[in-house]
Amino acid sequence: QVQLVESGGGLVQPGGSLRLSCAASGSIFSINTMGWYRQAPGKQRELVAIISSVGSTNYVDSVKGRFTISRDNAKNTVCLQMNSLKPEDTAVYYCTQRIKNMYGVWSDYWGQGTQVTVSS
Repeated sequence: QVQLVESGGGLVQPGGSLRLSCAASGSIFSINTMGWYRQAPGKQRELVAIISSVGSTNYVDSVKGRFTISRDNAKNTVCLQMNSLKPEDTAVYYCTQRIKNMYGVWSDYWGQGTQVTVSS
């Protein structure tokens, strides 16, 4: 059994910052890719940022230069530092991690989602 628990969402004014965290626990042998998606009301879920097992990163164009994804392999944690937030960043943010369990099976796991609202 593997669980991802997210934290760090909330309400922030335009131009402000938030830091999201996502910690995995349970039957974990190793973790490959980690990432963050978001879904705004009435829109499809989109990939925001992704980080490989060796630290290579990719971002959707709309957040480049403002968001930074990072990982702590010792803590099975992925973070998303969000700066210069805009109203269009308002969405539910979901973390995901590709995890191999103790039986050697790879699966994609998802967090419960955390609301980020950017508004004055």
